[in-house]
Amino acid sequence: TLANPYYASALVSAYNDYQIDQWLPKDDRFMGSIIIAPQDPKLAAAEIRRLGSHPRMVQVLASQGSVKPYGDPFYHPIYEACAEVGLPFAIHLGGHGGVNSTAIAPAPTTFFWETHAILHMSAMSHVASMIAHGVFEKWPDLYFVIIECGVAWVPSVLWRLDADYKALRKETPWLKMLPSEYCRRNIRFSTQPLEQPANIQHLWSTLEAMDGENTLMFASDYPHWDYDDANTLQIPPAWKSKIMGLNALEVYKRIPRAQAANAA
Repeated sequence: TLANPYYASALVSAYNDYQIDQWLPKDDRFMGSIIIAPQDPKLAAAEIRRLGSHPRMVQVLASQGSVKPYGDPFYHPIYEACAEVGLPFAIHLGGHGGVNSTAIAPAPTTFFWETHAILHMSAMSHVASMIAHGVFEKWPDLYFVIIECGVAWVPSVLWRLDADYKALRKETPWLKMLPSEYCRRNIRFSTQPLEQPANIQHLWSTLEAMDGENTLMFASDYPHWDYDDANTLQIPPAWKSKIMGLNALEVYKRIPRAQAANAA
């Protein structure tokens, strides 16, 4: 995460133009993301509006690492712009280097495997923050996509959020539903990295507890060394068509349906 917001904003703008000029023309199956630097939400919103009408830019993408949880009103200009152009807001694993090492908590780790195992921790904070600050009440059609943060943690976080909200709902009177209901309506998760317990039924019970049939979207993370092979993905067979394509069509509305059907 770069400390200089002006340099960061200029860098992502150049990268976005590079995507459009050099990558999208190569293959009709390629879709792009509007990369933003959330360090300055007003500049990020301007970048979203600059490219938001491009038919093959299908989401707004930021780093998982941030200086504040993403529900904070500081970031709301970003979601306003997303809503204007009709694009989901996604975060991807990253931001755990440089000055602001905020992709993990509570402090920098020592070993790679230690870091790799807990990279989902800030995603928990973002989920709670987006719900508690009423982002999905202000923009009920906004999808929040969490990419490459695992999924096994989701049910336990939602259970705790629901329990604490019931006891302390006066703190956030703008919420009209349980946190778990906002999650099912507005938040989507990628399958990569999908946890792999020794007993597959334990995984499937976890996925069922988070309504995984409707909230999960396939991601491979190819060509990284720890990518998930689509041919060995351990999901309930009855869910395959949704997770491998149909759920993504609900979120990424600019992707042609025939294209997603072929992928699934």
